[in-house]
Amino acid sequence: MPSLKDIKKRIGTVKNTQQITKAMKMVSAAKLRRAQEAVTAARPYADKMQDVLSSLALREDADSHPLLVQRGKGKALVVLVTGDRGLCGGFNTNISKVAERFIRENKDGYESYELLIIGRKGSDYLKRRSGMYIHKVHEHLVGSGQVSYPTGALLGQEVIELYRADEYDAVYLVYNAFQSAMTQVQTVTQLLPIVPKQVAEGSHVAEYLYEPDAGAVLSQILPKHIEVQIFRALLESAASEHGARMTAMDSASKNAAEMIGKLTLQYNRARQASITKELMEIISGAESIK
Repeated sequence: MPSLKDIKKRIGTVKNTQQITKAMKMVSAAKLRRAQEAVTAARPYADKMQDVLSSLALREDADSHPLLVQRGKGKALVVLVTGDRGLCGGFNTNISKVAERFIRENKDGYESYELLIIGRKGSDYLKRRSGMYIHKVHEHLVGSGQVSYPTGALLGQEVIELYRADEYDAVYLVYNAFQSAMTQVQTVTQLLPIVPKQVAEGSHVAEYLYEPDAGAVLSQILPKHIEVQIFRALLESAASEHGARMTAMDSASKNAAEMIGKLTLQYNRARQASITKELMEIISGAESIK
């Protein structure tokens, strides 16, 4: 049985840990608010760009741009978005499992898969668990700062260059979509070749006037669309990570409080037993003198 000193020392250690988890929860809550605002602001722009792109692409020939051309089933690139840091529950592990499961379940879809990993945690997970059928191409660190559009644009340009060089026949994007502080939706979407969103039969299709012409506009908006989609995925992932970390730290703080209560009860019982033992020894000694 642990001594009173050991129990008291452990209570102090748990209290120190609880202070840290509470502080991390507050920091994540502040970051989540900013990240959620950024996601909310980016979604309408990304959705509207998708609508304009679909309206334009449906009126053009599928071979009018390299990013629209449907290719064979040779090699596919999976862009996995994770975080650089842990202490956020199953956030990084869950999305890494989704990417791994997607590749396993679609082994017959393409001859081989390669990974472009954004975030150190995804690389660490797949390095330990993936088989030889997955080859990591690149790894990008997210960083602890706020996600910026230039970061998404650079990643988008890199993906486009790899695709235009005929390195891959398809590109998929895997990330956590933000729904709430406690809920993240693991999402797998095809990034390339771009598949225009089909318009429901009988629904109104907006008519646009293009200058100088539809082909020139298409050549500009398609690469921009890829950049925006990757930027949006980074924002969604960042907000999801802060939400997951805030929830995990809140749970850790509650568990610490529960542990402190149990240890305090154990300490009081041990102290009471020690006092009772000392009293019994004093009484026994007094009776032996008589």
